[in-house]
Parts: sequence; structure tokens; C-alpha cells
Amino acid sequence: MKGKPALHLYQGYGIEIEYMVVDRETLAVRPLVDELLREFDGGRYVNDYVENDHVAWSNELVAHVIELKCNGPAPDLDQVGANFHKSIRRINDALHVHGAMLLSTGAHPFMDPTRETRLWPHDYHEIYQKYDEVFDCRRHGWANLQSMHINLPFHGDEEFGRLHAAIRLLLPLLPAIGASTPMLDGRLTGVVDTRLVQYAENQKRVPILAGDIIPEAVFTRQDYFLKIHEPIMAAMKPFDPEVILEHEFLNSRGAIARFDRSAIEIRLLDAQECISADLALAATVVAVLRRLTDARWAPIDAQKAFESQKLVPILKAIIAAGENALVEDADYLALFGIGKQSLRAGELWGHLLEQVGSDLNHDQRQILNHVLKHGTLSTRLQRALGPDSSLEHIQDVYRQIADCLQENTPFAPA
Repeated sequence: MKGKPALHLYQGYGIEIEYMVVDRETLAVRPLVDELLREFDGGRYVNDYVENDHVAWSNELVAHVIELKCNGPAPDLDQVGANFHKSIRRINDALHVHGAMLLSTGAHPFMDPTRETRLWPHDYHEIYQKYDEVFDCRRHGWANLQSMHINLPFHGDEEFGRLHAAIRLLLPLLPAIGASTPMLDGRLTGVVDTRLVQYAENQKRVPILAGDIIPEAVFTRQDYFLKIHEPIMAAMKPFDPEVILEHEFLNSRGAIARFDRSAIEIRLLDAQECISADLALAATVVAVLRRLTDARWAPIDAQKAFESQKLVPILKAIIAAGENALVEDADYLALFGIGKQSLRAGELWGHLLEQVGSDLNHDQRQILNHVLKHGTLSTRLQRALGPDSSLEHIQDVYRQIADCLQENTPFAPA
């Protein structure tokens, strides 16, 4: 989130969503993003293209993924969706002549990353080459992960501390509404959020980069640098003596502080089937965080005191089972105003939606009710895929996902 002085809590929003470029017929990945950006920017190979002042299109590590992001802080989320959808349709129109299109969800269902990965070859390629040298990016954990990032501003240490405390508490619950990745390598994995399994493991060579995904309990800029950034740079020094990679990009926790732009970036939501679904999840996350940072359910000190190590097993359970995971920590539930010993994650989100529903518009409430009734996109995809593991059936189901993205409609399998 850039382009303005530091904003206060909830005075602006930054959304970033990654999409795959695939063949219109076979759905195989197509490394065309450099050509797409070149066509829109006067024949030059560029890393960014700004669409109608509101949405920027950017390259990513691999050449078959494009990122759409707010071109600076947006004052509200409603207009973000309309602007993103215009860009999606415009990109699809441009890709049509190449026999390609955009595909959403958090992971390609049958990509072979060892064979099909093409790293970005243009500006800043030395950064991607360094990542590949250290971590081997021709794996799902690098070449086949698409997510939505939510950037929220803060002003000074007091606001940072409140926001970071609240985000830490909410992170474990996000896959229970945001998982969209039941499949890799053409097979159902048995895990609701397979993207996050890969995300947690892709930097095992230097494990401090991702830590336990849940950030440490640090609530000032000074402590963040001392306890997170400095250990990251020390651990990377043997692998990157030239310091090509910077600490704010190396930090791969589920939420990262971006002090260069006074924002925290939430990274644990898989990309959904359409922009309306993405923005409904974002609006719900923001509404819940508002209640937490306002201490509506529990004092800020109690939120800060809750140990990260108690959040990690909750996250792991929800990555595996999504909305059906059982949350069995009464102290954790109490931080959301719930006086029970245990609760399924989907039921917990139902309680939260009752509390924050008035903060959402009609369409956002409808989509959240759809998710709570029919399951995460991952659950709905599992239901649609069923026992038929043929490539033709997988292609048929994911073509429906591509249609959802183009038409901006939620996925509702029979």
C-alpha cells in the first residue's frame, strides 16, 4: 500500500490477488505474463502496468502468474471489486488471441512444476534466480501458489501493536473460510488447504523465514526488527552474502509487517473463484479485526498475551480440515466472546458473522452465508470432483471456475 503518508487503522485497504494464465482448452499453464504486459505497455517488457489509475498488474516469480493489486490505498473495498473485475475481463480479452485465459484458486490442480516452471526472465530476474538457487523454485511451494493479500495500515507503535495482536489471533481461522486448494498433481490431497501446507514447507532450508507461520508476539517496530528481521538476515547471510534479498521480502509468516509503507500484510487466504468472493472474505476479516482492535470481545492486553505456540495447533487443524476442524481451546474462544469449551471452525465463523454482519453489504453477506452453508471453495471443489480423477473431469470442473472468474459469480456445484 503506497502513495500516501501513513494512514490510521482502517483508513485504507490494499488488496493483492494472484491469478494463473492457462490454456483455454487444456488448462495447462501458459507462461505469457511478460508478453501480456509488453502488449499493454507499448512493446516494452515491464514488471508493472497501471490500469485506469486504480489497479496495477504485476509479474510474479513465475511467468504464468499475474498479480492484480490496488494502485495505492483504497478508501473502501466496494469499488475495489468493480475495478478488479474490469481488469480481469480486459486481461481475458487480451489473452483470448493467445488461446489463453485467467484461472483462479490457490493452486493449479495438475501442473507439473519440475517441468513447466518458467521463472520471470526480465527486470529483477536476479532476485528470482537467487530464490531459485537457495530454495529450488521448481516446486509447488514456489511455482504453484496463488493467494489474496490484505494490507491494512497503522500509524505508530500503539496502532501497530493492536493490529498485530488482532491479526495473530485471527490467522488460524482464515483457512476455515478461505481454503480453495484440495488438489495437486491431479489428485485430491485429503487436506482442505494444500496451498498452506506447501507454503509452510517451501523454505525449510532456512526455517526461520516462515517460522511457525503465526508471527511472534511482538508489538513494536523495534521488537519486530530485533526478534524477526535481524534473525532472518543473519540466517540468510551464508546463502546470500551479496544481500540481494531484503528482510521484508524474506519474511514469510502468515502476516508480515511492512514498515516501509506502515501496513501489515495478511497472506493466509487462498485466491477464490471470483473477485466478489475474495472481497467478501476481505470485508469479513476487516470487520472481525475491527472488533478485536476495539477490544469489543477481550482486552488488548489479553490478546497480546495469548501465546503464538497455542495458535499454531489451531492453524494446523484448520489447514487440514477447514470448517470441520474442532477448535478445543476455551481461552482462545473467549477472546472472540464465546463461552464454550470447543466449537467447530465453521460454527465459530457463523458466530462471528452474526456479530459483524451489519458491517457487510448485502452481496458480501450473501457470499459469506453461501460459504458457511456449502463450505469453503475447497470443500465445494472436492464435492464437484468426487471420485472421478480423470484429467477430462478435472478440466471440466476447473473450466467452471474460470467461468466464475470471468462472470464474477460464486461457485455452486450441484
